[in-house]
Amino acid sequence: MTYAIIETGGKQLRVEPGRFYDIELLHVDPDADYTVDKVLLVSHDDQVTVGQPFIEGATVEGTVMEHRRGKKVIVYKMKPKKKTRKKRGHRQEITRFMVNSISMNGSVIASAEAEEATAPVEVVAE
Repeated sequence: MTYAIIETGGKQLRVEPGRFYDIELLHVDPDADYTVDKVLLVSHDDQVTVGQPFIEGATVEGTVMEHRRGKKVIVYKMKPKKKTRKKRGHRQEITRFMVNSISMNGSVIASAEAEEATAPVEVVAE
């Protein structure tokens, strides 16, 4: 199983090819390709490559699926005995990002198509 740890939006995220993730808003049109070059760690065939802080030449390619808003977060502030109350709500702007492949030094080491081909197939006996 191949995975990478990337940094985007000030957060670190473990990503695998063929899966989608909700990350901080990217200013890219939907259905456009996007490349993340801030790769901190890559694990492939039980070999782990760690960057200091980033791995040179490692990239994660993917497609921006859509832009959406996250769940509503309620912020409620109250001062006791002062009759002061503030209730505020906030919804974070997020981007749904589908990871297509993980590359190191220009060569693709894992892609969504390869993951689907090696996935076990269920056989239903009737």
